[in-house]
Amino acid sequence: MSEQTKLHPIMFAGTGSDVGKSIIASAFCRIFLQDGYRPVPFKAQNMSLNSYATPEGLEIGRAQVVQAEAAGIPCETDMNPLLLKPSGDKVCQVVLNGKPIGNQEAYEYFRKEGRDEFRKEVNDAFDRLQQRFNPVVMEGAGSISEINLREVDLVNMPMAMHAKADVILVADIDRGGVFASVYGSILLLTPEERKLVKGILINKFRGDIKLFKPGVKMLEELCGIPVIGVVPYYKDIHIEEEDSVALQTKNLQAMHGKVNIAVVLLRHMSNFTDFNVLERDSRAHLYYTNNMEEIEKADIVLIPGSKSTLSDLYELRKNGVAQSIVKAHKAGATVIGICGGYQIMGQDVCDPTHIESNIERLPGLGLLPVSTQIEGEKLTRQITFKFMGFDEVCDGYEIHMGTTLPVKDATPSALNILKDETTDGYYVNSKCFGSYIHGILDNQVVIDYILAPYSDKLSDKPFDYKVFKEEQYDKLADHVRNHVNMDLVYKIMGT
Repeated sequence: MSEQTKLHPIMFAGTGSDVGKSIIASAFCRIFLQDGYRPVPFKAQNMSLNSYATPEGLEIGRAQVVQAEAAGIPCETDMNPLLLKPSGDKVCQVVLNGKPIGNQEAYEYFRKEGRDEFRKEVNDAFDRLQQRFNPVVMEGAGSISEINLREVDLVNMPMAMHAKADVILVADIDRGGVFASVYGSILLLTPEERKLVKGILINKFRGDIKLFKPGVKMLEELCGIPVIGVVPYYKDIHIEEEDSVALQTKNLQAMHGKVNIAVVLLRHMSNFTDFNVLERDSRAHLYYTNNMEEIEKADIVLIPGSKSTLSDLYELRKNGVAQSIVKAHKAGATVIGICGGYQIMGQDVCDPTHIESNIERLPGLGLLPVSTQIEGEKLTRQITFKFMGFDEVCDGYEIHMGTTLPVKDATPSALNILKDETTDGYYVNSKCFGSYIHGILDNQVVIDYILAPYSDKLSDKPFDYKVFKEEQYDKLADHVRNHVNMDLVYKIMGT
């Protein structure tokens, strides 16, 4: 089909959370790109601790960054104008158009009062994308039919109605109850909303699809709309996950013949995608854990970012993990901290104005001679830098609040030199350093450096993550295309 054909926006909404909307949207971004269109992802409101800095230094949800990569375009805040970052059971930091505007309790955020301002912002962001791209690939959030939140919903059917989008309802058959969830979701919509739902996509199917053919017919007769496809569950395609729900399933025992890498599982962990490259590197075996024995057996211990550094540091000291990290390092393990993990590795973390919590100061792990003050505005930016004086130019991004400086009498020892000649991080030796830069481990020179002390274990070739990701987006697109009626999709979107 020609790019001259203007397609309607398409929204992938769900019968519930974790049905695979983000991955399906990523697949369609790549499919439309392959077919000669210029797609763009859009999710009005995202809730995630896994965020990313745009080229302009603004913050958006990582899921839309993945979708933008699949679409072959740079990310921007219009793709995710509203981001909620949980900082407690009932409190979220609200990030609007890439900038934090404060913390709100859930009850306050979901009030009707003041909702029009947020609604205008997300609608305007969509309108700007709609003028520049074709088509807009939209993603809903949670269930399409949260009727108690209908009047304050910004991301599902009210957004679809503003966009005049064709809605595809995504259901996860693997969790069971697919007929009730699909039929019930559609039945709970208003007649006006129901008109926008143009198709059903059954996701995560296991077994022989031929056995489900009668089920497809039943669903179509029940709901009066077509099933555009039944997409099988897959294991051999690797796309970034939006949330950290499944990380503990990667908590495996140490393996022989590999560099064993333990990522400390923090309660408020953010940006766990920092470790995707290492996870895919055939030379390494990476797992997530807060088990002291597993940490002490690791060759490398990575302390990730945190949305609440002081709370996580308090927890690490309380449950004994802090001591096990120090013990592992004394026994010869490499310890590296990124962002909040870098702060945790220092002498102390101070929050005199209670930005993060009521805790004003906690001693850190004492592995780095630095001290952190949580203060000031959040720094959000993409950067280029040189690691440890190597010639290669590296890429990364920063999202943090606070300043980390060497303590009195400590010798300055920067890890990275940024493009503007400023510095980042602190380097003690090849087995102990920290950095504020997310994505630092996406750079091959850094990966090779941290694996070098364990060269006696290494035999495989270095891993090219950018090439790998492109291959995975193409594999995902092929997988979905093979199980979806794309002729029907294009017919729906063009009429």
